[in-house]
Amino acid sequence: MSTLAHTMMTAARSADSGMTNPGELDRYPYAEASAVDRVGTPAWEGVEPELGRVGRRAAGSRGRGLHGQLIQQLGQMIVSGDLGADRPLVPEEIGQRFEVSRTVVRESLRVLEAKGLVSARPNVGTRVRPVSDWNLLDPDIIEWRAFGPQRDDQRRELSELRWTIEPLAARLAAGHGREDVQQRLSDMVGIMSHAMGQGDALTFSRADAEFHTLLIQVAGNRMLEHLSGIVSAALQVSGGPVTGCDRPNDASLAQHGRIVDALAAGDGAAAEAAMRQLLTVHPEVERVVPAPREH
Repeated sequence: MSTLAHTMMTAARSADSGMTNPGELDRYPYAEASAVDRVGTPAWEGVEPELGRVGRRAAGSRGRGLHGQLIQQLGQMIVSGDLGADRPLVPEEIGQRFEVSRTVVRESLRVLEAKGLVSARPNVGTRVRPVSDWNLLDPDIIEWRAFGPQRDDQRRELSELRWTIEPLAARLAAGHGREDVQQRLSDMVGIMSHAMGQGDALTFSRADAEFHTLLIQVAGNRMLEHLSGIVSAALQVSGGPVTGCDRPNDASLAQHGRIVDALAAGDGAAAEAAMRQLLTVHPEVERVVPAPREH
């Protein structure tokens, strides 16, 4: 097995661990909620206070430890509807309930505010924002929706979005014949093949995600490149099959190989057709998007 394949498989099996120091206590920048506002304050009964047990994957881009885990917990509660729109979030109560410092609560709420999930205003405090204000293209929100009550809608919407983005990216990428990129894509197919033979679904999915992300990034369109995180998030969402990438199989692997061959030949039309076929391997997708027409 190549050094690249070994590196990928090792990385896929490594686990993130460890808790960061919550830091020094400091003053909240958020206004105190009035007695009237507190009437609607969410009850935290039944919410798991041990933050080390929440979340379905490592905190990754959110950072590790208490900070990342509190973001994960509150984000999931908001997206699932457990904390409805316009509900006040009192930092002191959050800190007490989850046994974290003021610094952790403050920084976590700032991250959620950047995602459009909450807003903090003077004399009003911090409140949950309506769905219309959320950044639905944020990878974390994509994940939280995929594991919440909107899971079916989220997977359907992701499927439709990928159908729009990836065939075009494959066509455009054929015009950017860089040997290093071609080799990297070929390596990913090799890793996927080896992982499938070993029954290693995790390594397969990691290589698959890198394949699709790299393909979009070399399409030569910066706006498409900006959307590569959405595709990566879609591939990391577990659950029922949505596209041919969601489950290791011979048909999926063959289509990835055809895409690489088309790119190497500079055949944009063939690359686009292979990508469309890949995204319609499963019949579930054909109810969402049309299968490619024969010409």
